[in-house]
Amino acid sequence: MNNKSEIILKDQSGPRHMEIIYYILSSIWIIAGILPFISNQHWIFRVWEFGRIQLFILHSLTLIFGLILVDEKDKFFWLVSLLNFTLSVYHAVVLFPYTTLYKKNPSNDVPKHSDSVSIISVNVYQFNESFQELIDLVKEVKPDVILTMESNQAWDDGMKVLEKDYPNFKKIPLENTYGMHFYTSLKVRDLKVNYFVADDLPSIEAELLTKDGNSFRLFGVHPPPPSPTEEDNSKERDGELLSIAKRVTEDDGPVVVVGDFNNVAWAKSSILFRKTSELIDPRIGRGFVSTFHAKYRLLRFPIDLFFHSTDVFIEEFKTLRNINSDHLPLYCKFYINKVESVQDEEVEVLEEEEHEEVEEMIEDGIEEESDRPVVAKE
Repeated sequence: MNNKSEIILKDQSGPRHMEIIYYILSSIWIIAGILPFISNQHWIFRVWEFGRIQLFILHSLTLIFGLILVDEKDKFFWLVSLLNFTLSVYHAVVLFPYTTLYKKNPSNDVPKHSDSVSIISVNVYQFNESFQELIDLVKEVKPDVILTMESNQAWDDGMKVLEKDYPNFKKIPLENTYGMHFYTSLKVRDLKVNYFVADDLPSIEAELLTKDGNSFRLFGVHPPPPSPTEEDNSKERDGELLSIAKRVTEDDGPVVVVGDFNNVAWAKSSILFRKTSELIDPRIGRGFVSTFHAKYRLLRFPIDLFFHSTDVFIEEFKTLRNINSDHLPLYCKFYINKVESVQDEEVEVLEEEEHEEVEEMIEDGIEEESDRPVVAKE
């Protein structure tokens, strides 16, 4: 082979490499983008719902990469590019309501009919021993309510100092990463633990009074995630969340539901939760407020969620500084107004065919048999 032929082959190898890279990346992102459309509760299908923000960016960047660097734009290239573009647009449409660009009815000027209530909700990560980090944060923020998840006996011992300022509490120290602790300085009318789908998955239910005597109900939740390292499917998670959603509708009055949902707000089961409970997601119009993973900003998802009834109005909704957990603490401050109806039209309800689907998902969650260890290992 002469030198001229070698030069031609070298010149062609660069564009060919770009083409191969484009099709490999496109294949991965397209498969990841399509899997959540399949109505299957196995983690392989559900886990990709978490990364919709990242998938939007990856589809968009890959599309631009192909348009600029791939020379041979044949019919197959345009088909792949169309799939990238379509999925990118779809992600954008799904995510748009959770951005500050989305306009909703203003509720900032609604008068306060109660004193404000503030909550810190945080998955502390069971194997994290930085107890003082959380205690220092509590002393700084001074919330009315503290909800911790993954808190075991070591955390129970480490948080005893909080009992002086938060004399009303419920402690469920478990070693299976589903322990939960609830502390409040507010007056408590009722405080109990529910086990909706499994006897090792607790949730908190509390009826509290604001400092000026207004009653509201709070639910603290932490269902298991679908993942290759934990549960094979989302049946228990979805059943737990939808059981709580139905429980919410049994009482009138102000309600908030908060905790590590192990689910993103735009996932199908979260939307069914919102419709079943007829509660509002404060992220809509405010931003993603992503909490996990605390150490990797580019791989961060909003899985610590908060929902509220129409008579609850949000003053602040944000994450707080890292306490050496894999979750950032979620902070919310709200007040009650039972007269103003400005938020009523934000409520969504179940469609006719969705009622049966919700009941089936609850039943599947109860029937699912998990092999969670009593004592989890890091």
